[in-house]
Amino acid sequence: MDVEGKIALVTGAASGIGFAYAKELLQNGAKHVAILDLASSSGSESANKLNGEFGNGKAAFIPCDVTKAQEFEAAFAKTVKEFGGLDIVVNNAGIMDDERWELEININLTAVVRGTLLSFQYMGKDKGGKGGVVVNVASTAGITPAVYFPVYSGTKNAVIGASRSFGHPYHFEKSAVRVLTMCPHITHTQLITKGAERAHIENEAKEKLSGYMKTLPMQTPESVAKGVIKIIKVGENGSVWMVADGEPACELDFPSFPVKK
Repeated sequence: MDVEGKIALVTGAASGIGFAYAKELLQNGAKHVAILDLASSSGSESANKLNGEFGNGKAAFIPCDVTKAQEFEAAFAKTVKEFGGLDIVVNNAGIMDDERWELEININLTAVVRGTLLSFQYMGKDKGGKGGVVVNVASTAGITPAVYFPVYSGTKNAVIGASRSFGHPYHFEKSAVRVLTMCPHITHTQLITKGAERAHIENEAKEKLSGYMKTLPMQTPESVAKGVIKIIKVGENGSVWMVADGEPACELDFPSFPVKK
């Protein structure tokens, strides 16, 4: 799909990688971008910044807690009403906080599943839409074990599995909605830089982990955002991609077995 002229919705887009996604979409010609984030976030300022750079009305901030089903659906409905449609959804909102593992599951997994189902509802051809693209943001922690963040790793494993399943031809043939997965490697955001504080381990171990994480090379959010644009354009339905060390997005291989419809 060409991003030019398309309408997009990005969750967790007030800052960090989510904001980078929104900006990159507009840089590539997106007609409008809805920025979803908490009411207490910097969403209004972020939307104003994008409108100042790309033109008035290009971006709109829609306060939304993705763990609240009614708010999430209302945000989809508002996006379609204000912008006249919806073509691209990036389910990006996430936390790395094993101290609050139930909330972590609600944001990282439940909300991603709900966002995918809402995408089918609002973009699916079988629901009166014209099809579209969903990008679910996982992590390389969903591919390899994350010893200090087992619940976080588990949520990202689940996102990959759910997205690959939603990306089966059975769903695409009805909806014309492609479902893709992006797995960023270590990226310079607060999720990483303050991550050690949220690990479910002893304080002494947290200090050691914090020191170690500061030594890791980190890519920029912008490099991940460029990868998302690439997979929106060329990614096959159900495919899983990674951006690591600032390099271009590359597709990951998974074992495949015959699956009957």
